[in-house]
Amino acid sequence: MRRGPKLTAGVAGGHDTLVDDFFPAAEALLEQMISQQRAKVLRLAREAVPHIGPEDVLNPHDFPELKAHPTFEFEDGLLSGLVAAQVALRAEHRSQTDP
Repeated sequence: MRRGPKLTAGVAGGHDTLVDDFFPAAEALLEQMISQQRAKVLRLAREAVPHIGPEDVLNPHDFPELKAHPTFEFEDGLLSGLVAAQVALRAEHRSQTDP
């Protein structure tokens, strides 16, 4: 069940239309930001644990060295926030397009 108003933009004549270009553009932007942040998080993790892999970074609690890194947790938190925003955007898009 739809709770809030549909995402719309006013057009000439007073009619509202779904902003078709918004969701693909926002998705592409978030995907780019997430990709860049993942690379940054991996680079920071490798400062503390040189041979850590991308899958290992998903479980940072297994590496006490990461807890001691001055910026790793902050940057990993930013990555989590970006992923959460992407999930929310996808859910909103589905709710806008599903009957």
